[in-house]
Amino acid sequence: MDSFERLLWWLFAGSAGASTRKLVLFSIREEPRNAQQLSIALNLDYTTVRHHLKVLESNRLVLTAGEKYGRVYFVSESMEAHWDKLREIVERGQRKQGRAGSQGGGG
Repeated sequence: MDSFERLLWWLFAGSAGASTRKLVLFSIREEPRNAQQLSIALNLDYTTVRHHLKVLESNRLVLTAGEKYGRVYFVSESMEAHWDKLREIVERGQRKQGRAGSQGGGG
């Protein structure tokens, strides 16, 4: 496992906010957008979106074009190169959540 894969595990499986970061990143890959557009498209608070964009940008998973509020976010080349690994991490996390939920034992 290379250092980028470890980073993906930490950001998308091992830390708070992983599910929101996943939504933001997948949305950017679908269509580059600015923070306001992401906030509307994902029905998330603008400051929440900005926080996750900052995390993704500081870890070089996204790149930007433009300035200030109109800044548009794109998936970085490094992230694109590891996209299959990200999907695997996300799918593993979803399977774990599914198992945990089915063990709930309601009654």
